[in-house]
Amino acid sequence: MNRMAVVTGGAAGVGRAVLERLLDDGWSVAAIDADREALAEAEDLFNGEEAVFLATDVTDEDELADAFDAAVNVFGPVSALVNCAGLRRELSVEQTSAELFREILEINLVGSFIAAQAALERMDDTLAIVNLSSVSGLRANAGAMAYGASKAGVKMMTEVMAVELAGRGVRVNCVAPGIVEDPASSFDADIERRRRWLAQTPQRRCVGPGEIAAAVAYLLSSEAGSVTGHTLVVDGGFSVSGVSRGD
Repeated sequence: MNRMAVVTGGAAGVGRAVLERLLDDGWSVAAIDADREALAEAEDLFNGEEAVFLATDVTDEDELADAFDAAVNVFGPVSALVNCAGLRRELSVEQTSAELFREILEINLVGSFIAAQAALERMDDTLAIVNLSSVSGLRANAGAMAYGASKAGVKMMTEVMAVELAGRGVRVNCVAPGIVEDPASSFDADIERRRRWLAQTPQRRCVGPGEIAAAVAYLLSSEAGSVTGHTLVVDGGFSVSGVSRGD
């Protein structure tokens, strides 16, 4: 039986790792991303696989609806949704503009909500949703004003959806990564801030994108059939320590 998963932000970083893992696990995958260049690279990389690549702004309801329709036309109803699309900026409260705050909320929180609604409207007999939260959504970390608020919202949205939708055969969970190894990230370029995070991480290392993808794969699997409303933290122990100051 064909299983189709939609992965937002699926062209690069954690999203691409999730895409690769799901393809390896036998899923057909629709990768949705606003970055056309990254999409083209991913499409070339996964040429010949059971995947489609769709340039879409997750904050635009009409665009997203069209992308989901295109995916369903190719692979059939949606069995899974993984919301990886996100925007991260590390700035203090005073440096964070209202415009940036709104932009981060729109992409990280509202975009995940719109995608979930689109998946529900096109779901198979059952549906598993995994949203990407963050350890910055679980506890306060200096420099994560807007990002942390958006990811805390993702966690609560996940829990409410899990409660409301369980009777329809829908499971909704979160993965909350710590600092993720990503050479393209501006955060990784801030050596001092990276050092402080790792100093508070008991394992003293970053999380690999493949480790996040493995957590997602578990939550989508039948082995997690009784797991819903849960936040699976993958952070090397960081959330039991945390960054308490910005200096």
